[in-house]
Amino acid sequence: MDFAGLVSDLGGTAWTFASFLVAILVIVTVHEFGHYIVGRLCGIHAEVFSLGFGAPLISRTDRHGTRWQIAALPLGGYVRFLGDADGASRRDGDLLDGLSAAEKRHTMHGAPLWARSATVVAGPLANFILAFLLFLGIILWKGVAVDVPLIGSIKAVPFEGPGLMVGDQITAIEGQPTPDLVSFFTLADGFADKSRVTYQVIRNGRSLTVEGPNPLPPVADTVQPQSAALDAGIQAGDVIIKAQGKEIASFGQLPKLVEADAGKPIALTLWRAGKTFDVSLSPRRRDLPTADGGFETRWLIGVSGGVLFEPVARSPGLIEAANLAWNQGWYMAKMNLTGLGYIVRGKISSCNVSSPIGMAKAVGAAAHNGVETFMGMLALVSLSIGLLNLFPIPVLDGGHLVFHVWEAATGHPPGDRALKVLMSVGLTLLAALMLFALSNDLFRCT
Repeated sequence: MDFAGLVSDLGGTAWTFASFLVAILVIVTVHEFGHYIVGRLCGIHAEVFSLGFGAPLISRTDRHGTRWQIAALPLGGYVRFLGDADGASRRDGDLLDGLSAAEKRHTMHGAPLWARSATVVAGPLANFILAFLLFLGIILWKGVAVDVPLIGSIKAVPFEGPGLMVGDQITAIEGQPTPDLVSFFTLADGFADKSRVTYQVIRNGRSLTVEGPNPLPPVADTVQPQSAALDAGIQAGDVIIKAQGKEIASFGQLPKLVEADAGKPIALTLWRAGKTFDVSLSPRRRDLPTADGGFETRWLIGVSGGVLFEPVARSPGLIEAANLAWNQGWYMAKMNLTGLGYIVRGKISSCNVSSPIGMAKAVGAAAHNGVETFMGMLALVSLSIGLLNLFPIPVLDGGHLVFHVWEAATGHPPGDRALKVLMSVGLTLLAALMLFALSNDLFRCT
């Protein structure tokens, strides 16, 4: 028995579970606190604030009469307001019938429509705010690249001889000027087959000509969760020096080689910290967003590349950073909704639907890649949870908002019998979706 491998697998599983648990606790707490605090401000009394479902493990009742608890199944949470029969906010008729008009005002079902709607929408809104703040924090922490190709740090690659140095400003590649980062990246794409290129740089006030690696080297900047690369043991920072026995000069050569074999196993030779080793993996079909807002299906091994160096970063102002964070969140929200629409219409694979198992693997892989990647994944999951809860499905926040629209239009809420039927339908839909997503993750849908 391979005890070392077993310990490694158990350690990886524990790390994935712990990372996922932290992410879920943060996202659920923020979501439910949004419901709680807005409900309280609107005069609606919360009886229970629960992280998780099932039997309470820890509980405490505060001076407002709200019981705060952590329950056994950490896959969500709920706020049960006065007048609710359960965490899904179904009406407790027996309790409500025994309350006075003044007492009913403090229930979820007796409060004014505006108060109930504000309380419902506050949960998803809190998730959106969390995502925005995380994106904002990442931008403020990491900074924004300066406009010129000025080297802040250089990635480790197997290159012999003197070359680029930290602090160099690259003024040309192969004699072609690079006055800014845009022109640098535009030119870099044109040297995909060259493992060594000539750079003109300014170093300590002097203009020099030096040789260096390809500006877009075959370095695995990130390794995607649930990918062939991750399963094969490839790590961020590994350099792919050969594919199918052919030398790789730049990352741009790799996608063509992967696509050419159409899913057949690919042999890679990797360089890591001065040592080389071989792996074999089978690419998987994935649906990727395109520049025009659509999607394309491609064969991928699950690594992304980048530039040879990290540019020197500057600290953006708060307004600039907030604008960048907003644009990033808006783009990801659009891609989420567009992707869902493509799945429903059958234009991309339904394998893109993941259960908590798939989400846990993604969060765990992000945590392995560092704090910044984990925070970015946390923002994406929070954004996705907020959007999901706004879907017009009974038992979700969006379903409750639909009921409120009905009430505003007709002057009365849906009847108790209709609500029970609709809630049952909603639960059935969610259970079916969960089982479908679970089957994707358990049976390695590719």
